[in-house]
Amino acid sequence: MTRKYPHLCSPIQIGNVTFRNRMSAAPVGGTDITPEGAIGRRSIALFELRAKGGAASVTVGELIVHPETDASPMFRLDASNLSSIYGFAYTADAIARHGAIPCAELSHGGRFADLQHVGVKYGPSAATEPDGSEVRELGRDQIRDIVSSYGRTAALAKRTGFEMIMIHGGHGWLINQFFSPCYNHRTDEYGGTLENRCRLALEVIESVRDAVGPGFPIEFRMSGRESMEGGYGLDAAVKIAEIIAPHIDLLHVSAGSHHQQFDVTHPSMFMPHGVNVYLAAEIKKHVSTPVATVGALGDPDLMEEIIASGKADIVSMARSLLADPYLPRKVMENREEEIIRCMRCYVCNAERGKTASRRCALNPVIGREIEGFDVLPAPKARKVLIAGGGPGGMEAALTAARRGHQTILCEKSDRLGGIPNCEEGVPFKEAMFHFAKTMENLLRKEGVDIRLNTPVTAAYAEAERPDALICAVGSEPVVPPLPGIDGKNVVMVTDLPARRMEIGRRVAILGGGQAGCETAIHLADEGRSVTLVEARGELAPDANELHHNIMLDQLSGRVTVKLGWAGVRIEEAGLVCRDKEGAEELIGADTVIVAAGQRARREDADSLLDAAPLVYRIGDCVAPRDMTAAIYQGYHAALDV
Repeated sequence: MTRKYPHLCSPIQIGNVTFRNRMSAAPVGGTDITPEGAIGRRSIALFELRAKGGAASVTVGELIVHPETDASPMFRLDASNLSSIYGFAYTADAIARHGAIPCAELSHGGRFADLQHVGVKYGPSAATEPDGSEVRELGRDQIRDIVSSYGRTAALAKRTGFEMIMIHGGHGWLINQFFSPCYNHRTDEYGGTLENRCRLALEVIESVRDAVGPGFPIEFRMSGRESMEGGYGLDAAVKIAEIIAPHIDLLHVSAGSHHQQFDVTHPSMFMPHGVNVYLAAEIKKHVSTPVATVGALGDPDLMEEIIASGKADIVSMARSLLADPYLPRKVMENREEEIIRCMRCYVCNAERGKTASRRCALNPVIGREIEGFDVLPAPKARKVLIAGGGPGGMEAALTAARRGHQTILCEKSDRLGGIPNCEEGVPFKEAMFHFAKTMENLLRKEGVDIRLNTPVTAAYAEAERPDALICAVGSEPVVPPLPGIDGKNVVMVTDLPARRMEIGRRVAILGGGQAGCETAIHLADEGRSVTLVEARGELAPDANELHHNIMLDQLSGRVTVKLGWAGVRIEEAGLVCRDKEGAEELIGADTVIVAAGQRARREDADSLLDAAPLVYRIGDCVAPRDMTAAIYQGYHAALDV
C-alpha cells in the first residue's frame, strides 16, 4: 500500500531495538498506585491501550528511584516488594504483546519532590522556598547513593520485561536542577561550569548503562529551555545535549518546568501546535544521536513534516493519545480523517489533581480502560433513537451503532455538533469544532441514520417505535431580562459564528464564565477592544483549575475586566452596568455579547419520558455541565441498551 505519511510510518532502530514507526507514547503517570508504589490494574490497562493503539513505544512514568529523599506518591520498584515486581512485569507484558516497546521513566523530584513521608527537601544547593520551607544541599554520599539507585531500578525494570529506560532530566526535576544556574549554586565538582553541572546526569547514565548492558536503549529527557528567570536557554541546552548525547541512544527534548511554566511543558490551546519543536530541531543540528520532540503534537501533517524535514527523528505524544489512543494506528492505515484531536483543555491533568483519577473530555474510556476498551456487539440488536446531535448524542449514536443496533440520530438544526459548532472560526478552539466533523464522519461510516432538521417529539418517537430512546436535547442560552436585550447590537455567544461579520471594534461581554472568557480572549486576539462584565466576584468558576489559571493569564493586560458589576440595560451606545457601589456606568460598545450561561431543556426532555420502553436522559438536558459529562453519559447510555 501507499502510505500517506511515509516518514511517520517508517521504522527506526534505537540501540538494539527497532521501533515500528516514529510515533511514541510519552510518559504519563498512573492512577491506582498502591502505597508501596506498585502499578494497579487500571494503570496497566491505560498503558496497554496506548500500545494497542499503535504507538511504537509506551513509557510508564514516573518511577521514583530513591524514596529516602523523594517520597512522591508515584511508582516504585523494590526487589523486596513482590507486588511492585509483578505489577511491572504485567505492565511490560501488556505493552509488548501489542508490538510496542515498554519503557520505564526513572525520576527524582529533588527540591520539588513530595516529601510527606520524609519531611526534608533536598536539592543541588541549600535554599528557602517561597513558602518558607528549607531545602538542604545534597551531600556527596547522598549523590552517590542516588546515582546507584538509578542503576538498581533500571536493572529491576529490565528484569521485569521493560526493553528501554528513560532518564528524566527535564521539567525541573533533580537532574534538571543540577543543570540549572537558577537552582545549582554549588562550588564543588557538581557546580560552576556547565560541564560540572552535567556531571550528575553523566554519572546516572553510566550507572544505568552498567545495569542494563550495551545495546539496551537509554532515552534521556531534557528541557530545551527552562523559560524562567535565571534558568538556562536554548544555547545552553545545545551544549548540555552535546555533552549528554554520546552516552545515550535517544535524546527526548521537551521544555520548561512543571512548577514554573506548566503551559510550556504542556502547551495550552492558546499556543501553536508543535510550539516546542524548534528546540529539538536546533539541538538535532549539533548531535548525531536520534532526537525525539514532544508538546502539542497530534496532527499527522505536522508530524510528517517534522520527520521528513529532519527536525526530529521521533514524535512523542501524551494528551493526544488520551483523546485518541488509536491515533498511530489510524495514521498507519491512512485513516487520518477519523482521528479525534486533543483539545488541550487540561481536563486530563486537572482530574488527576482533583481526584487522583484520570479522565479525558473526548474519550469516555480513559481512566476506565479496565472496564473494557473495546465496544462489543449487543446480545440482541435493537432500534435506538437519539434525540439531539450534540456531543453526547453523537457519542451515544456511535456507540450504539458499533454495538450493532439500528441507530437513528435526529437533530433539530441543519447540522450536527451542538455547542462545539459555536467554536467555528476560533483558532484555539479548532480541535473542538473539528471533533464535531470527525464524529459526523464516523457516524456515517457506521451507517447511522442521520436526520437533520428533525426535532423529536413524543408523537415522532412513538411513530418510530424504538426499543430505546436516548434524550440528548441539550440546553439553551440564558437570556437576562434586560431592557434592550433584543437590540440589533446584541449577539448571543452561541450565535457568534453566524453573526461574526456584525461584531464591532468595541465589544462588551456580559458574563464571565468560561464561554465569556474564551470569547473575550478570541476577540482580543483579533485586535478588538473588549470589556468583560461579571456580576460574581470571580471569573470562570466553571473551568477546571489549570485552564482557568491560563485563561486569566491570557486576559491580563488585554481585556478590561469588571468583577462585581451587574448589567442593567443595553443601549445603542453600549452596556449600562451597576458597579460595586451601586452607581450606573455606561460601557461604550458597538456590540454587546451575552454569555450568561445555559439552562437545561428539561421541558423537552420531560415530554419524551414515555416515548419508548427505555428512555435515557444525558448531557445538558439533565443539567448544563460540559462536553466531558455529555460524552461519558452518552457512551454509557448506549452500552446499557
